[in-house]
Amino acid sequence: MHRRPLLHRLHVQSAVVFRALHLGDMLCAVPTLRALRTALPKAHIALVGLPWAAQFVDRFSAYLDEFLPFPGHPLLPEQTVHHDDLSPFYARVCAREFSLAVQLHGCGDIANHIVSGFGATAMAGHCRGKPMVTDKTVLTPYPETGAEPERLLHLASELGAPAAGAHLEFPILREDEDELAASGLVKGLAPGSYICVHPGARQRDTCWPPERFAGVADRLADEFGMRIVLTGSAAEAPLAQAVADRMHVPAIVASAPISIGAMAALMSRARLLICNDTGVSHIAAGIGLNSVVIFRNADIARWAPLDRLRHRCIWDPGAERATVVLQHARALLTGAEPSGQRATGMWPYW
Repeated sequence: MHRRPLLHRLHVQSAVVFRALHLGDMLCAVPTLRALRTALPKAHIALVGLPWAAQFVDRFSAYLDEFLPFPGHPLLPEQTVHHDDLSPFYARVCAREFSLAVQLHGCGDIANHIVSGFGATAMAGHCRGKPMVTDKTVLTPYPETGAEPERLLHLASELGAPAAGAHLEFPILREDEDELAASGLVKGLAPGSYICVHPGARQRDTCWPPERFAGVADRLADEFGMRIVLTGSAAEAPLAQAVADRMHVPAIVASAPISIGAMAALMSRARLLICNDTGVSHIAAGIGLNSVVIFRNADIARWAPLDRLRHRCIWDPGAERATVVLQHARALLTGAEPSGQRATGMWPYW
């Protein structure tokens, strides 16, 4: 018998969402969180995530009401397991008696077991193999193709959430602007007068070499008369400095101690971002900043931004395609497309 979508037949007063991942992965989930909020405008929605994600919940307070730090799981690599906190964590979550638990962590091999322990009245998520649909459970096969936001939105659609767009967001808050102003980094930097270059990534083996970033940055600075601003986290500060040391044109090193939010405010005034495949590329998509994103080993079809006209994704595992990076950077800076290409809005990857 055909059942109505779960959100159409379940009275959801509260929901808990599980996605214990890092920044880029979390930003890719924003369209699904937006769809859930559209479907459940009055529900209390909590996120179970990595400890850092408390700031994510604060930034996306339009979609999330509460943060619950996840103590980890032995088979999930994103964090060290805090074994002493496991039992108290599950006891606290179960005591909340959430109406719905949503597994947004992936295919569900491990995560479905975790989320089933939340004690919610109903559960939804992705799975491998055949779907499972009952009165209180919806597990739908995980899409093996498509961009990450689209894969996650597949679950929202199966639950009956209304379409609310696949676009990313990154709200820039007043405190981000205040922090950026206090840092002094934008003193003398007119909006649109600089290019941001982000040479780092959480996984260092995904990074393009510093000398490649330096060479591209020098060429663009010479050709367009623009300043180069090197961004990064505290851990990435030495890499940003390594790029600066290899450049002929003086660059502004704007890595830590500014926060992610202040960095996004800095990026929002730039003309272009050049970066590795990392969370910063999704910030650029969220704030509408054109970008050239260099992929070395990740699944480009899954992690590339959806708008391939504004975000040019270059496949370069051997760090040999600086000319192609320059070609597309110039196109985004001038509006003149590379020879033989059409501005269709749905570009291939290069």
